[in-house]
Amino acid sequence: MRLCYYKHHSSTLVTAGVYLLIRFNKFLIISNIRFILIFVSVITIFISGIMANFENDFKKIIALSTLRQLGFIIIILRFGYRILAYYHLLIHAIFKSILFISAGIVIHIIKSTQDIRLLGIFSV
Repeated sequence: MRLCYYKHHSSTLVTAGVYLLIRFNKFLIISNIRFILIFVSVITIFISGIMANFENDFKKIIALSTLRQLGFIIIILRFGYRILAYYHLLIHAIFKSILFISAGIVIHIIKSTQDIRLLGIFSV
């Protein structure tokens, strides 16, 4: 039961980490960690994009898109656009909540399945 509790708050912690990177951007510009962040961000964008293409679970695809967007936010932050990174994070949070509500409605309509292979006209 505790595992489910931590799983629901994991995206909040990741978003809080990105927000802290936005807040302490001045320290990242001075240090050499910014090159490590850009490398990790690019790898994160590519791997999460590839994984989302081969995933069949509706909610995992949405979570992988969040991971990809956070990689883009870190890249934006690396180039010094702190306000743009903050607004990207804010708009992403708003639209992601709308997307999860819409996904919940679709899952409810198709009888509680999250498998995207069961959607559309070719579903069995």
